[in-house]
Amino acid sequence: MDSIEYKKSSISRTTLEYTGKAKKVYATDNPDILWIHYLDQATALNGKVKETIRGKGELNSAISHLLFTYLTNNGVANHYLYTISKTDELVTKLNILPIEVVTRNYASGHFVSKFDAVAMQKLDPIVQEFYYKSDELDDPFINDSQILALGFATADELTQLRQESQVVNKKLTRLFEKVGIKLIDFKLEFGRTKDGNILLADELSPDNMRLVDIETGKSLDKDVFRQHSGDVTVGYHEVLTRLQEII
Repeated sequence: MDSIEYKKSSISRTTLEYTGKAKKVYATDNPDILWIHYLDQATALNGKVKETIRGKGELNSAISHLLFTYLTNNGVANHYLYTISKTDELVTKLNILPIEVVTRNYASGHFVSKFDAVAMQKLDPIVQEFYYKSDELDDPFINDSQILALGFATADELTQLRQESQVVNKKLTRLFEKVGIKLIDFKLEFGRTKDGNILLADELSPDNMRLVDIETGKSLDKDVFRQHSGDVTVGYHEVLTRLQEII
């Protein structure tokens, strides 16, 4: 984390917009910019289970910084602007689409229990799923026609979400393979700029992706917290350390 250069900013934090499961989002004195503060909090079951984990906010912020920077440098448009402290960053303000895009390279999690699939079997083709972003409803699965009927996105936007997720998948898969990590699956969120352009949003960290060590099969993500199988920050530290070696 010490290798990250924090950028000084004249932007000031103002009112709290909302508190999420792992972040607080603040308005700023610039109407086009939001201030993100990462929390030392882990959650499961859509926030029903919560636990304070010291240092987790710093780890997620640092990993997200590296991955967004990598994607920016490789042509993937996103909301990330720059990091201003160990737990805080500035991002472009977006109108977030109420859709979570899940990409699955290997069978894991709910996919295994829902379809009685063999755990960790490689999926060919990769699986893409949409979920309605709602903690109150436990983020239910949603299909194209439902999204269109409810006005959550247009047909062209859904095509873009799929295409952008595939691009991110290819780039992150190659990146993680270079450091001995397998990208099992991940969740992405997107939003519209005030001009109507779609940008990748939220965060990129082991909170919203499954990562395992290629050699050992050891989990390096939030599954450790979900399954009560150890100290979740150990895997996050490992992910960060390996990424810092090549980004």
